[in-house]
Amino acid sequence: MRERLEIYKDKATDPYASSPEITPPVICRVMEERTRQAEEERIKKEEAEKKKQEAEQKKKEEEEKRKAEEAAKEVPKVPLKTRVQEAFWASVDVVLKPVEDSTDSVLGATIDPFTDRRYIAWLSLVTMAFNYNIWFLTARLCFPYHTEGAIMYWFTGDLLADLIYLTDSVLFQARKQFVKGGDVIRDRAMTKKHYRESERFKTDMLSLIPFDLLYYVFGFKSIFRFNRLLKAESFFEFSDRLESIMAKAYIWRVIRTIGYLLFMLHLNACIYYVASDYQGIGKTKWVYSGQGSAYLSCFFYAEKSLLMIAELPVPDSHTIFEIAFQMTNFFTGVFVFSSLPGQMRDIICAATAGQTYFRSSMDNTVAYMVTNRIPALVQNRVRTWYTYTWDAQGMLDESELLDKMPPVMKTAIAGCDQQMLVDMLLRLKSIIYLPGDFVVKKVSSVTEWSGAGDGGNRRTANVKAYGFANLFVLEKKDLFDILVHYPESQKVLARKGRKLVKSKGPAAAKAEEDKKKGLALFGPKPPRPKCCYFSNLFK
Repeated sequence: MRERLEIYKDKATDPYASSPEITPPVICRVMEERTRQAEEERIKKEEAEKKKQEAEQKKKEEEEKRKAEEAAKEVPKVPLKTRVQEAFWASVDVVLKPVEDSTDSVLGATIDPFTDRRYIAWLSLVTMAFNYNIWFLTARLCFPYHTEGAIMYWFTGDLLADLIYLTDSVLFQARKQFVKGGDVIRDRAMTKKHYRESERFKTDMLSLIPFDLLYYVFGFKSIFRFNRLLKAESFFEFSDRLESIMAKAYIWRVIRTIGYLLFMLHLNACIYYVASDYQGIGKTKWVYSGQGSAYLSCFFYAEKSLLMIAELPVPDSHTIFEIAFQMTNFFTGVFVFSSLPGQMRDIICAATAGQTYFRSSMDNTVAYMVTNRIPALVQNRVRTWYTYTWDAQGMLDESELLDKMPPVMKTAIAGCDQQMLVDMLLRLKSIIYLPGDFVVKKVSSVTEWSGAGDGGNRRTANVKAYGFANLFVLEKKDLFDILVHYPESQKVLARKGRKLVKSKGPAAAKAEEDKKKGLALFGPKPPRPKCCYFSNLFK
């Protein structure tokens, strides 16, 4: 009873405490409430799961749509014109493939247009074909050179020039390497595509259009070949490439300037013959008389008219056409041909600029020494230095050119391996010398630093520190350890060392003669002593 009483007390204070008695059955309303709550929770979970799936599906669809839009932007629809062009060039490549494969062994898959001498030699041939067209087309157009006997020769020359043009476009220009994004492209397919998309390809194709077929309609006239002059870019490319490989490029510049002058005289001669034909050949004293070689006579007139202004007589007939033509010649000679001698002067001045600077520097130095009464011995030494420096390296200060180059190029010109220089810098040791200390001391045999008895590392002079000197020293052992990994640099140093030894050959030979070897170290034998006692006994 007491335990039961305690339980009821606890129940009164804690209404949620369990009773020891058996729990009565749950009523129907409570069961319905629990069922309803469970159903609501289930519905909420299903709705949340459904919304989550819908959100994921929507996100997936948006991602696919975005990828499709990016793909559409990256891969635009190829127009019909482009597809036709690609199909055409694909068929052309199939036709030309046997020819290209057969020339790969000679030309290679691609060509470096800046350093390949074969390409420059080929450009010279293309330049000859271009000059044939530009000189003879104008002459054939103006002068009566299309005779029955000469047509076959003209046709042969035209055919050879066209063949050179075609070969250049198919086999050479399509192989030229190019730079894209800092990388040199050497793939044949990409070089072809780059050439076919360039402006040069368009001009090359225009220069190859066979307007010559109009000969069958209008007759053999050279005017139908004037599209061949569009190949002028090959001439200028050849000029630039030739200048880059020539040691004395001013020679080609002089030849090119003279060629420009002669071509302008050639054009003036052609125009003069056309004017004479218009006025009537031999009709007046001003026109071509019709005697002798027509081209040479007209060229001589053009030379007098353009180069010797005011020395040509005024036309006698005083017709408006003749006076206007002659005035045009005078103006052309003044404004155009006056620039050509100026160009020639600039070329010659540029070619002799170094020698002019050398002469000026030497003259100024000699004048300074004479003014300040420098001893004659010093003056002779200065003159010798100037002469030797100019003969040895062709300039007074090499650093003026090398300073404009990057360090990699300087190292390459010096013939040194850049990594070897880095290794040598890492082996340098800092040593402080006091005033009067010997940095290098001349000895007669082996130095204390060498450690070898071959006598090949002798010092040739004494070098003393004038003040406190902090010098970096590279020991011979470290140098030899480094040169083991750079055999090419070792050969260069050995070659320079042998050259230095040869330059000091007489002094070294004399030193070797003075050095005693073998039995000479003991000196001459003393004379044999005489026994004076026995000699006096026999007397």
